[in-house]
Amino acid sequence: MEFLDFETPVKDIIDQINKCKSIENESDVDITKTYNLLQKKLVETKKNIYSNLTSWQRVQLSRHPNRPYALDYINYLCGDSFLELHGDRNVKDDKAMIGGLGKINNDSFMFIGTQKGYNTKTRQYRNFGMANPEGYRKALRLMKKAEKFNIPIVTLIDTPGAYPGLEAEERGQGEAIARNIYEMMNIKVPIICIIIGEGASGGALGIGVGDKILMLENTWYSVISPESCSSILWRNWEYKELAADALKLTANDMLKNKLIDKIIKEPLGGAHYDPEETFETVRENIISLKKEITSISLKKMINNRRKKFVKIGNFKG
Repeated sequence: MEFLDFETPVKDIIDQINKCKSIENESDVDITKTYNLLQKKLVETKKNIYSNLTSWQRVQLSRHPNRPYALDYINYLCGDSFLELHGDRNVKDDKAMIGGLGKINNDSFMFIGTQKGYNTKTRQYRNFGMANPEGYRKALRLMKKAEKFNIPIVTLIDTPGAYPGLEAEERGQGEAIARNIYEMMNIKVPIICIIIGEGASGGALGIGVGDKILMLENTWYSVISPESCSSILWRNWEYKELAADALKLTANDMLKNKLIDKIIKEPLGGAHYDPEETFETVRENIISLKKEITSISLKKMINNRRKKFVKIGNFKG
């Protein structure tokens, strides 16, 4: 497992634990007492570090290379029932945007999400999680299919933003995202949006309109990344930590400002420490929220969804 700079104390203790195991395997020395003390110290150190994270540290955790991605969630939740669907029926199949049908406890869902890669080759294949216009058009096509067959939609958001290349702009990147936002306001099936990593700019909004918006504990959601904000305001990236604080982009900030509905608790240290626990928590939330949303009439569901976004940014002086 890789460790971030602020996780060095955790790494040191884990190294000591591994060394104890090695000594025990190579000799008859009883290291039980030392091992238990180190385990206790590890828990205390993790609690001390992860309960006092800065905004920038949470941004770093959201990008952790060991953190599970959209397909990891889908494959765990659906198993062999997941059927991936491809293409926007216009240009091509965008590998940064994945989607398809799957079942959770025999209930069908349309899953749509931005997918990153696990190494250099797959990151290039997935375009680093940055979708092109055809990716958003594929997502909308799948949403329309879900609506036709009355299947709830779950979107899993983890993107540094929509792809900003010239060719993407030529094919209508802005229009594709705007069209998705407009259409998602009117889709006649429940939509649950979950930010599982980075939630940056229009790239996240393109699949981020729903009846319920959730964020995992160590994720962020903002109109711009801290680095880009720093480069615009201060002409370099050195102030990214200050920018992260100013942007109010953490899950706690989002909930406080009523921009999301719920924070999904992660295992101590982040989702990558215990992916299965994270997947199970996400499963429970999807099932319970689907029941909650479907318990109201279709007209009320659409009106509630619209009101949720219309009231954002309205403040009384």
